[in-house]
Amino acid sequence: MSRQALLVIDVQTDLVSGEYAGPLTDREAVLANIGTAIEKAVAADVQVVFIRDLDVAGGEGPGFEVHAGLPQPAGSVTIDKSNNNAFTRTVLGPFLQERGVDHVVICGMQSEYCVDTAVRAAVGRDFDVTLLEDAHTTADSPVLSGAQIIAHTNETLYAHGDLEHFCVTRSVVEDIFTPNHAQTLQEWHDAEG
Repeated sequence: MSRQALLVIDVQTDLVSGEYAGPLTDREAVLANIGTAIEKAVAADVQVVFIRDLDVAGGEGPGFEVHAGLPQPAGSVTIDKSNNNAFTRTVLGPFLQERGVDHVVICGMQSEYCVDTAVRAAVGRDFDVTLLEDAHTTADSPVLSGAQIIAHTNETLYAHGDLEHFCVTRSVVEDIFTPNHAQTLQEWHDAEG
């Protein structure tokens, strides 16, 4: 069985409220799905890691905190970052390595910024990654709606990586803590030949 972690990226009060980046697409459904992912992690004895962005609410006060609507289970940890990349100048990489984690499941905010960057950084550090396609969100941009950004993120990051470590996208309703990377790779090989 692989060692796993659930990374909950920047689900902070001011982001959820729209105070930081504007109204989020499907906010309530995404929050519920992130809550479900956390509950599944607890049931599967998977490490939960909350990431907080120090840029949100100036890095302090109630707006900076993990949104109160999410369960924060015993044994979960919180890591603060000052960069879009949750691995840059933080203890996240060493924390996961010390625990022998080889598969990370990622959800949170915002799709095109910190979520995208976390997926790419994790794959680049030789983790297998599952992006929860229905558990990340963002606000509209001047050129794309939030829904378009989310769809583009899911499409772009699916299969990102190489043949050893890559990202798959899955719904939170699936068995997200049973990695399907080997099965996916076999399906790709079968389709080729």
